[in-house]
Order: sequence, then structure tokens, then C-alpha cells
Amino acid sequence: MGTQFVTDVQGNKTAKTFNVIIEQDNEGFYIASVPELKGCHTQAKSLDVLLDRIKEAIALCMEVDDIAFPNQFVGFQRISVSI
Repeated sequence: MGTQFVTDVQGNKTAKTFNVIIEQDNEGFYIASVPELKGCHTQAKSLDVLLDRIKEAIALCMEVDDIAFPNQFVGFQRISVSI
């Protein structure tokens, strides 16, 4: 995904790359969320628009929450459950 810049304690901008999970709902909308930034998500009808929107959402989440060092994404696991 796109690179966002984080300001370190000296005021220098440093690059930060985020993991983005993309899903598609039953109406055809793509939904993107960033595990490292709680509440950072968006949706769109096309992947191109979705990628632009999630970059904007990441920038806004970083700005509003003033997060210097967000949580580190470790991974995800698919689990089967009997229903």
C-alpha cells in the first residue's frame, strides 16, 4: 500500500508502510481497513478509488490521533469452525 510519513521526535519525516485488508461485500463494494490503526477504514465501488480513499483515511487517522508509533501488524489466520 501507499507510504505515509510519520514525524519523529526531532521533527523529521519518516516513511511508514501500512498493511491494508481488502474485502468485497455482497453488493460489490470493496472495503479496506488498516489493522494497525483502529477505526481506519473506507469503501468504494472500484479498487482504484478504494486505494485512493484508504491512503486519505490513513493520513487523516494519523493526523487526528497523532499516532507516532501505531501497533505493529503481526498477521492473520484463517480458522474453520463447525456450525
